[in-house]
Amino acid sequence: MKNKTFYVSTPIYYPSNKLHIGHALTTTMADTMARYKKMLGYDVFFLTGSDEHGQKIEKTALAAGMTPLEYTDGIVAHFQELWEKLNIQYNDFIRTTEKRHYDTVATLFQKIYDKGDIYKSEYEGFYCTPCESFYTERQLVDGTCPDCGRTVDVVKEESYFFKMAKYQDRLIEYIESHPNFVQPITRRNEMLSFLKQGLEDLCVSRTTFDWGIPVPIDDDHVIYVWFDALTNYITALDYLNNGENYQKFWVESDEVVHLLAKDIVRFHAIIWPIMLMAADIELPSTVFAHGWLLLDGGKMSKSKGNVVDPMELIAKYGPDPIRYFLLREMPYGEDGYYSEEALILRTNTDLANDYGNLLSRTTSMLDKFFEGVVPSSGDREPIDDELAAMGAELKTSYVRYMEKFEFGRALQEIWKLISRANKYIEETAPWSLAKDESTRSRLRTVIYNLVETIRVSTILIEPFMPETPNKVWEQLGLQDDQMKTWDSITFGTLNSGFKISRGEPIFPRIDPEEALKESLKKAEEAKESAETVKEEGANLIGIEDFFRSDLRVGKVLSAEKVEGADKLLKLSVEVGHENRIIVAGIAQHYTPEQLTGKSIVVVANLKPVKLRGIMSQGMLLAATSPDKKLLSLVTVDGDMPSGSKVG
Repeated sequence: MKNKTFYVSTPIYYPSNKLHIGHALTTTMADTMARYKKMLGYDVFFLTGSDEHGQKIEKTALAAGMTPLEYTDGIVAHFQELWEKLNIQYNDFIRTTEKRHYDTVATLFQKIYDKGDIYKSEYEGFYCTPCESFYTERQLVDGTCPDCGRTVDVVKEESYFFKMAKYQDRLIEYIESHPNFVQPITRRNEMLSFLKQGLEDLCVSRTTFDWGIPVPIDDDHVIYVWFDALTNYITALDYLNNGENYQKFWVESDEVVHLLAKDIVRFHAIIWPIMLMAADIELPSTVFAHGWLLLDGGKMSKSKGNVVDPMELIAKYGPDPIRYFLLREMPYGEDGYYSEEALILRTNTDLANDYGNLLSRTTSMLDKFFEGVVPSSGDREPIDDELAAMGAELKTSYVRYMEKFEFGRALQEIWKLISRANKYIEETAPWSLAKDESTRSRLRTVIYNLVETIRVSTILIEPFMPETPNKVWEQLGLQDDQMKTWDSITFGTLNSGFKISRGEPIFPRIDPEEALKESLKKAEEAKESAETVKEEGANLIGIEDFFRSDLRVGKVLSAEKVEGADKLLKLSVEVGHENRIIVAGIAQHYTPEQLTGKSIVVVANLKPVKLRGIMSQGMLLAATSPDKKLLSLVTVDGDMPSGSKVG
């Protein structure tokens, strides 16, 4: 009989910097699903990778004095090291800089172009460089990017456009008739609402930078980074050659699942399906968008610098507690919260006290009462049937929650059985049963049931914590591999007579004060280091800090003196599609007539301030001599359009 097939992907991560714990969440989810499906007997393909093109990478690499590929090589190596330490078992790691991907993207672009769904025109609108995303004016939120809240660029350039609007109604009908396509339901409703507002055709090429895949019909253009990145999901399966994996895991697959965070759901649930429709390619089964992992200060962001390095956590606590915390703590489809205190509490409570303690107590009693040999079951009472019934029902509830990506609920179901087994020890009091030969048969049943509870729980835990089961099997002395499989999960089928090998606790209890002392010390050292740099006058900033300054070309339309102020001029400046009033202290160096018509550089994302009763909406850049006697505005040569980005 042919095995069912399952294909799962993470987003391909952007190598502008090292990954944080939020990225580890998505990848751990995908790895857990892949392991779960393998356990059920599926043939599985699990893909992750890196998205390496775009304007942001080109700028960051240039600032670092490297080529984009040199820069991304170093970051991608860190990605792969992290996944290895977190026990992520992917089948393929795709890089968008690989030849197979260049060829696939070019082929897909050409196919859609030949169909008449890509055309050449001119783009004039708003672009967010960090998100690599285009927006219409109505999509902006208070004039900023609706996804990340940063300032957007006003872009005007020749581009190729993809006829998204042509497929709008078809996608609405598809989502409405396939309720599992976008999950959870809140994201599904968001996507339907977005679609019903109306789609505009999507700009799918750029001419203002070179770091990307060339448009196959026009070498002056590179393909828009999201069109490029999304194609990775079929590149890795060898779509280009209609390969065996493409047929098996996409065309004929039982399930194709894209796992991602909610901030990129629109690209995966709208742009990607429409690309596939235009290319006559089957759509994935499910786009599942989980919530963000938040800190007290809000969403983690590389640019904010409020990220948590998973490598440090793994070195300190090990991979399995990190994986367990991420999947247990994250509410279904909603945002979750991370703190090291919560990680320690969850590890001590669930792993050390409940699960680890159950193993430790059981093996201790086996050594003490049965010389370390697992006994067969003996006399039974109703309390044994209650525990066995929970063990029998667990498999069904576990599958129900795993199939819906409710990882936390699946773990809760396992821990209900573990908690019940710990309570069962207190209720049956095996130490009392061991005192009387007449209750020896009851004692055998109690100990056997505890071993069986540990066995069943450990099999189900494996997708979440892959290192833990082997430690448990070693202590239980369980060598029969058939008793470690999904098919063996029938409570009470374990053969007896094997000898245990009791060891140290698999989850030693963590001293919160001691563990956090180290973290607090590091935080204090970082703070002191920052203060030292400031005191020494270094005032160094990172490239991300520089990019937060929004420098634009502005054209001075008119200028006049501010009444009652000898040094101030009031300028009317055209910055892209808007006219701004800027008050500048340059009246002693420039007359209004000298300024009119000049193309200057404006800091466009400063908060407006009121000067002499006039609201000033920006600042001019100027060079000043050391003695302050000379001042010269920073100007732009040629016919550079107002609103053009500087930097």
